[in-house]
Amino acid sequence: MSRRALALAAIALPAAAQAQDIGSAQRPLRIGVTAGPHAQVMEKVREIAARDGLVIRIVEFQDYIQPNAALAAGDLDANSYQHQPFLDQQVRDRRLPIVSAGKTLVFPMGIYSRRHRRLADVPNGGRIAIPNDPTNGGRALVLLANNGAFRLRDGADFRATVADIADNPRRLRVVELEAAQIPRALEEVEAAAINTNFAIPAGLNPVRDSIALESADSPYANLIAVREQDRNAPWVRRLVAAYQNQEVKDFVQATFQGAVVPAF
Repeated sequence: MSRRALALAAIALPAAAQAQDIGSAQRPLRIGVTAGPHAQVMEKVREIAARDGLVIRIVEFQDYIQPNAALAAGDLDANSYQHQPFLDQQVRDRRLPIVSAGKTLVFPMGIYSRRHRRLADVPNGGRIAIPNDPTNGGRALVLLANNGAFRLRDGADFRATVADIADNPRRLRVVELEAAQIPRALEEVEAAAINTNFAIPAGLNPVRDSIALESADSPYANLIAVREQDRNAPWVRRLVAAYQNQEVKDFVQATFQGAVVPAF
């Protein structure tokens, strides 16, 4: 073997060893999740993956931005917390080399209120909180519009902003807050749109407590995200298979009683 070939082999060996070790006891898969239901389900996935020899270390986050930043930086191997429209927006805005590897769960968004039993009871000028990230904010506006709070311009979808409110006869005021903070602000507003993964840890049951709720066939299926360079890696297929497992589906249905819906 030539010196050049030997040198190339020496360079390649550490990379090959690292790839071989990913998902093993020497190098666990680092999976980012948001605290609450995503973390609970990933605990079950970790249990199933272990039977296949796949070792998972769960890393919890409190917001929607850091898990993608950590994945893009290589501090995580995958994350599981976001839906496709949110990922698409992040990729466009931040130029992140991240792709979907498989669908996980649907978390129907709900409207909640400590003061009213119907959205129609919110008084003129009442404040309604929505998430301040682009896709979930637009998603909340569509849910509110679909339930009669106001009317959006024709063709508005999850990309809508407050500027797309075309008719607001009750002069409802939309307050944009970080999604994770909205449950704590519920006492201060007339109503709020809350993502289910933040509602459940706050003691809110979407099926029982919401005054308006997205249907279970919501297009906002969550997903497992990985870096583009890893999309075809064997460990990715094994991770997705561990998640899209009947035991996980049974766990979700038993634990969340319809508030979280498997998307596989």
